[in-house]
Amino acid sequence: MPLVALTGGIASGKSTIAARLAEHGAVVIDADALVRELQQPGEPVLAAIAEAFGDHLLRADGSLDRAALGAVVFADHDARHRLNAIVHPAVSAESSRRFRAALERDPRAVVVYDVPLLVEARPEDPWDLVVVAHAPAEARIRRLVELRGMDEADARARVASQASDERRLAIADEVIETDGTLAATLEQVDRLWERLAQDDVGGRS
Repeated sequence: MPLVALTGGIASGKSTIAARLAEHGAVVIDADALVRELQQPGEPVLAAIAEAFGDHLLRADGSLDRAALGAVVFADHDARHRLNAIVHPAVSAESSRRFRAALERDPRAVVVYDVPLLVEARPEDPWDLVVVAHAPAEARIRRLVELRGMDEADARARVASQASDERRLAIADEVIETDGTLAATLEQVDRLWERLAQDDVGGRS
């Protein structure tokens, strides 16, 4: 079972790659979805966030105001570090549980962990392959402005809050360039799948 980490900066096209791999039959585990699950009312992670940052980040129904929390942590490196210290261990434990469950269901499954903060949180885990979705920072800022309606200053701050392109590329075993056409991106993903399906990934573990 190849265990693949798929990472990339915001607006890098990572979700497009993950969706294509899922179409081919990969088991895709989405780190952002896990975070949202672990931040639901009644979960220990949400209680810890409220204790660390204040109950004012909770809505009337007890759910997390993610936008308000984002405004706090993206503007403050120390706050972001405190949040990561709460969230990352819980996500790591739950994702590892899901990796094991996927292997138990199908020992030949290709498991892809779609994780934006790989460099920041889990670069040393025993991945068989690290795949980086890459588009230059300026291209990603343009996408955030044009496709997501984000203010340019906010877009630049969001990109700057993540690991640099250089840090991500330094841990990559495979780079999928996403600054071209959609067809060109998908062609690269299809070639990658051929290798993954044959378990020809030159593992790290």
